[in-house]
Amino acid sequence: MTLTQWFIFILIIQFVHGLGTWKLYVKAGRQAWEAFIPVYNAIVLMKIINRPWWWTILIFLPIVNLIMFPVIWVETARSFGKNTTLDTILAVVSLGLYNYYLNYVATDLEYIKDRSLEPRTSAGDWISSILFAVVAATIVHTYIIQPFTIPTSSLEKTLLVGDFLFVSKLNYGPRLPETTLALPMVHDSIPKTKLKSYIADDNLETKEESWKNKTLLPYLRLPGFQKIKRNDIVVFNWPVDTVTDFFSTPDRNHWKPVDKKSNYVKRCVGLPGDSLEVRNGYVYINGKQNKLPERARLQFSYLVQPKTHQFNAKELADRYGITDRFGIINDKNTYMFMSITDEAVEQFKNHPNVESITPIKEEKGVRDSRIFPQNPNYNWNNDFFGPLYIPQAGKTIALNVDILPLYKRVITEYEGNKLQVKGNQIYVNGTAADSYTFKQDYYWMMGDNRHNSQDARAWGFVPFDHVVGKPVFIWMSWDQYGKPRWDRFFTTVGGNGKPVSYLIPSLIIIAGLFGFNTYRKRKKANA
Repeated sequence: MTLTQWFIFILIIQFVHGLGTWKLYVKAGRQAWEAFIPVYNAIVLMKIINRPWWWTILIFLPIVNLIMFPVIWVETARSFGKNTTLDTILAVVSLGLYNYYLNYVATDLEYIKDRSLEPRTSAGDWISSILFAVVAATIVHTYIIQPFTIPTSSLEKTLLVGDFLFVSKLNYGPRLPETTLALPMVHDSIPKTKLKSYIADDNLETKEESWKNKTLLPYLRLPGFQKIKRNDIVVFNWPVDTVTDFFSTPDRNHWKPVDKKSNYVKRCVGLPGDSLEVRNGYVYINGKQNKLPERARLQFSYLVQPKTHQFNAKELADRYGITDRFGIINDKNTYMFMSITDEAVEQFKNHPNVESITPIKEEKGVRDSRIFPQNPNYNWNNDFFGPLYIPQAGKTIALNVDILPLYKRVITEYEGNKLQVKGNQIYVNGTAADSYTFKQDYYWMMGDNRHNSQDARAWGFVPFDHVVGKPVFIWMSWDQYGKPRWDRFFTTVGGNGKPVSYLIPSLIIIAGLFGFNTYRKRKKANA
């Protein structure tokens, strides 16, 4: 639904609420009209049920409100003496319509002004605690900070496979969920199952008419306190999580809400308005070579010829930090290493078993069909790519059939236009067009692992509405052998120099807070 449609829907819901509760408001000593005023009626209701006013905010937060609505229904019933288990079940199962029964039919109602909010049983105490924890965790996960695990080696040496991160959503601004009907704190599927965790129609043919998709919110993002900077590491929703095979036939085969597309993490090397080019594996922005941060390490693929015996993976990881995969590729026992840093190559070539190390680089002008835009007119590959203009909101480009493959997906998929090509004439939304003005900013995301990274060179631009957040903290890390990397526990993602672990200071602070809380509880109990 559009914002206007959502506004009308909320007004209708407020009217429905008023019809079902106005007598309850009067019985609680309020005016009938107060039950019908949007937002204000919720603030008044919080006073009636003896709950804090800020619960009103939780009612209007997508995803969080799915938890809060049943709580409000039950609390309303209890405020008028309906405390039995049956009352609670009816309030929840009826989706709040039990209030209509209380409002128009029940004759034994008595408003309990100063009712006790303490749970009457240990089970009730547990339920209240769990609900509070779920609400708090959902708010943090959805709008503030989200845990994320590094699954691939595309940013190896900066972020390692097995790193567990906290991703801040505040830096670039938290998005409101597009999917309003979804399980809290899970992504696109229910853990241990193949079931979707959200309600939406993913079928391309029926998605426009489906009632499920009428519940989706339009894109909304709260203000952040910084913009994406060049070389920032960014978590984003994978733009092409709706295609059959983006390497050969990059066309849609289904539809998916943006916030439920797969999460990816890469380094932003190109900003809106930049001209980007890859020369011999190195990124150039506006004609100048991009300089990565101090902690970043570029990696390339190499052929390594041993003198005698085979290489040991653990030895190479311990001595040279070579952790990406490698293997023999011919009958001469030649190894192909997917990723080695320049520093590691300089050390590795002195290994007594190394006869030669040869970099693997593609030639300029030799087309790789897997590389964006997967079009025969663009002879680009991993090592020689571009130049390419990165779209910026409000900027206009000349549009013709030669340049169209680069921006077709932007115009159609990300900005929602209908595109037709008749001969050499391009039509956008039925109107002949020789130019196009972009509606939002786009970014170019790449891995430091230049020959073993599924990045923008394969699938193109990342729209700003797909940006999730910025990784800020590594709270835990395990290597490929299942052992903890203690030196990476509680380290920051950004910064210069070698990462510093704050594990010990963090444990001291946690222990101090735990001790203080225990002392406070004992003092309160003895008072």
